[in-house]
Amino acid sequence: MENVRSRTQARTTSPGNRKVNFFIKRLIDIGVSFTLLLLLAPLLLFIGIRIMKKEGKPIFFRQRRIGKFNHGFIVWQFRTMTNPSRVIRAFPPHPVPESWDGGVPDEFNFERDSYVTVTPTGVWLRKYNLHKLPQLWNVLKGDMSLVGPKGEIPEIVDHYNYYQMKRLKVRPGIIGYTELKGELNYSEKIRRDLFYIENCSIRMDARIFMQTIKSFLSS
Repeated sequence: MENVRSRTQARTTSPGNRKVNFFIKRLIDIGVSFTLLLLLAPLLLFIGIRIMKKEGKPIFFRQRRIGKFNHGFIVWQFRTMTNPSRVIRAFPPHPVPESWDGGVPDEFNFERDSYVTVTPTGVWLRKYNLHKLPQLWNVLKGDMSLVGPKGEIPEIVDHYNYYQMKRLKVRPGIIGYTELKGELNYSEKIRRDLFYIENCSIRMDARIFMQTIKSFLSS
């Protein structure tokens, strides 16, 4: 996946070019998210009706995330789990150990509820990542971008150190450079997120998008 953009060839974008890049990136986000929401409206309606009939309310799963400049927002997804198992038990341990004083530790991993039950509709939604389609609304609103680092929950961001806080310089994305690599420890995720932020461009986003499609089709 490193061919998205070679680390040896990457150059830090000048401030002027970065402003232009992010302006164009935002215009693309608005245009693409608005168009897809219109084109996919029948599919979104179908999925909503199916969840309502098969699993009942609620149709959507909502969770607070932290975005650009530490701005909190509610991310929207189609519900894929049964109601009693929607809580993700991934918060920092309590009381928080000293290892968290200097930031989120490298070995931290999310631990999901062992009793989690994915609904029948949720199985095929997750298989094709259709549960993320409502996030197009977050993109249109300006909470998210089509491409960017994954949005983090507040309980984790509260323990970020100065270095880790740098990943909040841009809007979180539906897809991202870091996700192309698969399972990583927390420090490696941060490192890849910061690499993306420092080298972000429209061309890089396009390559990430194409790599994501390629990985999806080959899985």
